[in-house]
Amino acid sequence: IFRETLSKRGVRVITGLGKYFRQIDENKNGFLSQAALKEALKVFNLEMSEGDFESLWLILDDSKSNKVDYGEFTHAIFGEMNEYRKAFVRKVYMKLDFNKTGRVPMVDVRKCYCAK
Repeated sequence: IFRETLSKRGVRVITGLGKYFRQIDENKNGFLSQAALKEALKVFNLEMSEGDFESLWLILDDSKSNKVDYGEFTHAIFGEMNEYRKAFVRKVYMKLDFNKTGRVPMVDVRKCYCAK
């Protein structure tokens, strides 16, 4: 149900949630508590019953750490990337990895990308 609601609301809600998650992440460690996630969903009008929220939490907190990170959240909502997107990401990465080191320093990213 939650996935269907998000798919109807679109990418802007997901990206907005990501931005909001980073803003309320007090420790800047990339993790959110149950209360913080519940509040974020409320802010974006994605409220649900307590039972549905508990089910969502069990899915998101698959590591049973009593916290969830944005990566776990997006993976649970979107699942794995399709093969086309994976191939595209690989192409971009290969282009950015000038030195073929398996790492892409920010300096190399800046050579290829301008956010303006």
